[in-house]
Amino acid sequence: MPLKSAPSSPAAIPLSQKAILPHIGGMQDDEMPPLTDPSAAPAVPRGASVIAGFVKNLPGSPGVYRMVNASGDVLYVGKAKNLKKRVTAYTVPEKNTLRIQRMIAMTTAMEFIRTETEAEALLLEANLIKQLKPRYNILLRDDKSFPYIRISAHDYPLVSKHRGAKNNDEEFFGPFASGLAVNETLAVLQRAFLLRNCSDNVFALRTRPCLQYQIKRCTAPCVNKVTREQYAEQVEMARQFLQGKSRSIQERFLQEMEAASAEMDYENAAFYRDRIRALTHIQSHQRVNVEGVESADVHALYQEGGQSCIQVFFFRSGQNFGNRAYFPRHERDETPDNILSAFIAQFYTNKPVPREIIVTHDVVASDIIEEALRLKTGHKVSILRPQRGTKKELVDMAADNAREALARRLAEAAMQSDLFEKLAETFGLNSVPERIEIYDNSHISGAHALGAMVVATPAGFQKNAYRRYNMPADKAGDDFGMMREMLGRRFQSLARDAASSDEKDSGNRPDLLLIDGGQGQLNAVTAIMADMGLSDIAVIAIAKGPDRNAGRERFFRAGHEPLSLPPNDPVLYFLQRLRDEAHRFAITSHRAKRGRAMANNPLDGVPGIGARRKKALLHHFGSAKAVAQAGVTDLQKVDGISRSVAEKIYAFFHSDDG
Repeated sequence: MPLKSAPSSPAAIPLSQKAILPHIGGMQDDEMPPLTDPSAAPAVPRGASVIAGFVKNLPGSPGVYRMVNASGDVLYVGKAKNLKKRVTAYTVPEKNTLRIQRMIAMTTAMEFIRTETEAEALLLEANLIKQLKPRYNILLRDDKSFPYIRISAHDYPLVSKHRGAKNNDEEFFGPFASGLAVNETLAVLQRAFLLRNCSDNVFALRTRPCLQYQIKRCTAPCVNKVTREQYAEQVEMARQFLQGKSRSIQERFLQEMEAASAEMDYENAAFYRDRIRALTHIQSHQRVNVEGVESADVHALYQEGGQSCIQVFFFRSGQNFGNRAYFPRHERDETPDNILSAFIAQFYTNKPVPREIIVTHDVVASDIIEEALRLKTGHKVSILRPQRGTKKELVDMAADNAREALARRLAEAAMQSDLFEKLAETFGLNSVPERIEIYDNSHISGAHALGAMVVATPAGFQKNAYRRYNMPADKAGDDFGMMREMLGRRFQSLARDAASSDEKDSGNRPDLLLIDGGQGQLNAVTAIMADMGLSDIAVIAIAKGPDRNAGRERFFRAGHEPLSLPPNDPVLYFLQRLRDEAHRFAITSHRAKRGRAMANNPLDGVPGIGARRKKALLHHFGSAKAVAQAGVTDLQKVDGISRSVAEKIYAFFHSDDG
């Protein structure tokens, strides 16, 4: 498997004994096809014996290894100071936990990358885990980028929110925990320092001050109401505030206010008073500031009920830039030190690393993580677990936040589980569903047709399991045909597995299908499922009531009378929410598909037509359709279109004419 990045171009270890595995479509990790048919393919070797075959050729050097199942999926990514010694431990399954024994039993192949140091191996391991998301690794699930405040490289700089790549010519302050925290800070900067918030294009085209100038939120540098030097001073004060030097700025504003008041210029005194209040407001909303903490992240872990929450607080330039809660995926028996170690390694693969990382628990191989982060950033990084003092108070406060966040999440999960139980009771299901798949179609008169599937579990919506299904032209506009096409493609591999094995995959197999529609859609879906041998999966169709009035929905299930639920029934609200999520996802996907189609111009495919000629043709004829209907003589009238080019354009649009 090609790797996107490696710390120091580690060399891959040649594995002459590595088997070329046949692809067993849809086979699950813990399933083996029955060998009753003599012509069937032989079973793929797996388990400790396969792992032992790799050990004899492994070096005793640092590196990263991957354990792979029969379907080619990576089960686990690990690092080792000594590859040979580490992998040898897997050849004796009984000395490992039950979870690791299951992983060993599924392993059909291993892949290795040798690195120069263990720190490089750790960096590579973290990158691969985030890229491959192996089933048996601890995973950081919420990995969104953090926003920054940017000061642009301009004669009159713009101070704005920024995400993504950074330009070396500009200044960036952060990271902030959320976009809301950035927006609040920007609003204060604008009120306190009167900075512009318009884009460079708008700035260049202004001929008179805008409303921001009238309400004293900007000094209007766009129309020279302030000199370049004066505006640079405003920006410098904002820069100092973001660097944690707000006290000196407030003292300066206080002196200006007192001077204006002494001169009985009360309007100007009130102006400075409001600027002081703005600075005080944002400082009071930073929740906590700790002396001696300049550049640090606080990672506080709390465990309960087999789940963990890690609260991360961000401190930069002595200021608190907010906090965010994370809920990493791990096994119920995983220890806090292992969880925190894996979390920190993955967390900083694409984020700036502070000089201090303050934690609530000991971190496994903290010295290796410190060395890896030093290699990544070029400066010293320390992982600290304080035992007393202000930093200890800080991690205790963060741990309290983690405990409260996890309690809220567990309470929400309990409510969700209760709804699943009530759903099963209401519709007489054989068991409480663990996975519900909701289906919907979207098209406009058959154009840009697609189907959408969303997935709900007791833990909430599983957005990484959502799927879109583009519909072929012959199915577009036919709701029943689109549903057959979508379900056929969704359950093709599942039906193949059901025919080849008595076991069922509980991870990918739904317990209930919720279809947007009435009796007709229900009949079509149940027929499709029966044809594929999956009639044991329950199906419910939900139809809007009279006048499509929400709250008067009717529910259809094979072998049962149509059912309507009381308007205040929580199960009704729950099913409405599931249907609406599927509808939202279908509509959003359809709009994106339609937008892409609208962006595509038929002229894009004409050979020899670049952007300039395409623009000239569209200006002359008004639309691509008119260009397609034009003759060679008419095309030649367009500036830049010679006869030979006109003939190419005409031939492109009329090549199929008889």
